[in-house]
Amino acid sequence: MEEESGSLPPKSDFSAWYNDVLWRAEIMDVRYPVKGLYVWYPFGFGLRRQTYAILRDLLDGTGHEETLFPLLIPKTEFMKEAEHIKGFEDEVYWVTHGGLSELEVPLALRPTSETSIYPMFALWIRSHADLPLKVYQIVNTFRYETKHTRPLIRLREITSFKEAHTAHATWDEAAAQVETALSLYTRFYDDLCIPITISRRPDWDKFPGADYTMAVDALMPDGRTLQVGTVHHLGDHFSKTFEITYEDAEGQQQYVYQTCYGISERCVAATIGVHGDDKGLVLPPKVAPVQVVVIPIIMKKRAEEVLAAAEALKAELEDSGLRVRIDTRDMRPGAKYYHWEMHGVPMRVEVGPRDLDAGTVVAATRDGEKMSVQRDEVVTAVPEILGAYAARLRTQAEEFLTSHITEAGSVEEAVEAVKTGIAVVHWCGDEACAEELEKATNGSVLGTEIRSPHIKKTEGSCAVCGKKGTSTVIARTY
Repeated sequence: MEEESGSLPPKSDFSAWYNDVLWRAEIMDVRYPVKGLYVWYPFGFGLRRQTYAILRDLLDGTGHEETLFPLLIPKTEFMKEAEHIKGFEDEVYWVTHGGLSELEVPLALRPTSETSIYPMFALWIRSHADLPLKVYQIVNTFRYETKHTRPLIRLREITSFKEAHTAHATWDEAAAQVETALSLYTRFYDDLCIPITISRRPDWDKFPGADYTMAVDALMPDGRTLQVGTVHHLGDHFSKTFEITYEDAEGQQQYVYQTCYGISERCVAATIGVHGDDKGLVLPPKVAPVQVVVIPIIMKKRAEEVLAAAEALKAELEDSGLRVRIDTRDMRPGAKYYHWEMHGVPMRVEVGPRDLDAGTVVAATRDGEKMSVQRDEVVTAVPEILGAYAARLRTQAEEFLTSHITEAGSVEEAVEAVKTGIAVVHWCGDEACAEELEKATNGSVLGTEIRSPHIKKTEGSCAVCGKKGTSTVIARTY
């Protein structure tokens, strides 16, 4: 992709900024000739790869095993769980032909994988010794979205869906797994420097076929919330449908209890939206495809010496475990700075003749901090600087979130709060009152059991009917 001139729209115009930065920072190309399907640029795919590497490490480290199930699901299996299917029936792509021959059994492109995985669970699980079973896969899923599609946020092909599926002996053990999953997601988003809000979705908004759903939301720059993860307690609904049983210690056959939980490439969208600025991407060090870019400041008389010093510095930083690029393109230094700032690289290190003479380098972080570092201390100094930079990103994101949360004592106050962010209001739990709140605010009731250090949970009178209520979150959503 050629270097593009011109400035980004301001981030205050978030929709235009977001679309432009995806292109200029080489995240996704939207020109694929099917609506809702997009192509990862290599740099964007590098961001995806580093992001999902964190997820893999978290899951692998807690007893999950990675697997891979087929994309195609026979209609006979897909239609078994009526409540589940009702939640997806308008979104399914169907394969009806193999070549020119009509298939006897149509095949669904997975919108989610319960109905492809659980027939196999029924074969794999035999006794209590097989439990708990915890697997995950990172795959593409297809949903015929009829709403406005948006790269990474609302797609017809979700290219990076991490879904975990677990089976347990008891309902309580499955509930404990829900909490484990939420703790993993909290750690994951902490690495992305993104503050999140966790809440229990209302029954009418839970995953089809689940006992209950816990959801993870992030606040985007335009004041809308983006659901960036879900964890579902499935009870024994699917195990009864697919006959997933185990023999307990007394020799009796019992149904398993299950959970499933997922994160899509919306986590990348949240990283872009939460941290970016008017210059482009701003990436946390742990997920940046390039963590440090070395820029040699070339002058003809000492060009070879400067290039050799830059290469040596790159090699040392790489040996310390950092992802490093050296930019030797025949361009002005300012143009290189612009390029790497647009791509969100956390740090650039400049090496020129004056630095060689002084035994130093110039280090600049993406958020504008610039310092001179002794050449023989670079390998130890750079990780410390990156750590401080990540902490600043986290603090800035938390400050933005807290400044856009309003405790609303009435429907009228909630209406004003939702225009720019999140309203926290008392709600009795009744669906009719939720509908009234949503109609008035043009937002969504995201649920109760709120878990966030930034939201105070209290009891009070429902803002609509006056009955006893508890804190709930209302926001405009994607």
